[in-house]
Amino acid sequence: MKARYFPLAVFANVLCLSLSYTLRSSVSWVVSSNDVVEDADLSDEVAPALLVDSAGLWKQAYPSSNVLGDSVESPGELVKPDNENVAQISSRLFSYRLEKVKKSGSSSPPPHQETARTARYIAHYSDWGHLSTISTQDKIKGLPFGNIFSVSDGPLDNSTGVIYFYVTPMDNTVSDLKSNPYTSLTFSEAEGEFCRQMVYDPEDPRCARLTLTGKMVEVAPEELIFAKEAMFSRHPVMAKWPVGHKWFFMKLELIQVWLQDWIGGISLIPLEDYFKATPF
Repeated sequence: MKARYFPLAVFANVLCLSLSYTLRSSVSWVVSSNDVVEDADLSDEVAPALLVDSAGLWKQAYPSSNVLGDSVESPGELVKPDNENVAQISSRLFSYRLEKVKKSGSSSPPPHQETARTARYIAHYSDWGHLSTISTQDKIKGLPFGNIFSVSDGPLDNSTGVIYFYVTPMDNTVSDLKSNPYTSLTFSEAEGEFCRQMVYDPEDPRCARLTLTGKMVEVAPEELIFAKEAMFSRHPVMAKWPVGHKWFFMKLELIQVWLQDWIGGISLIPLEDYFKATPF
């Protein structure tokens, strides 16, 4: 009698194991990072979980099971981060809806022969650049130091050619500038799509690069409204950055405009020509 039911018992055990495997496999597929990232709501209510604790995100959406030795939680329950204040601050600092950022690019750069216009084009449509200073850090004091900064020469529809910055005294570069305010700011056309479309290496002379050298100064009170509009319209998240970091606006007073945008040498563009040109 036992022999008759033995195959049935074996089949039942195999079926149970198969069902268990299927359940675990489906959970693994559901937590695919592509699904979560593409469909994630980056509102202020949801963003903290994304920004503070990625493990917490998985725990909220897909509770652990007894298979892994953890207690089973109801799928409807959300496990909040331990420090809600940190989560809220992270959301304010780094999250904003993408539609708030206007597209900062033009269809194509000017002809390379129009050097002043090319320089203004790069300066206007670049959202960030590489700033070089003479370091005041103990280990590299007196040596060159480079850092990346978000920049703007005005709202997308109003280019001035004057480069504005939003900085904090806590930054090493700002400490350098207090000691020696002279600096060089470098842009590359490789930041946009043009060089990729043309299959130009960033070091190819046809992939234009622009270096602006000058003196960094704090923006005067009468210019603050425009500096704020210039920076925050291009980098809206800056409006959320913590006031405790004592952010302030600076700009670069130009001494030299250096451009390489074609084979056969560089161009030193007179400041008068630079400011007369338009990127549009």
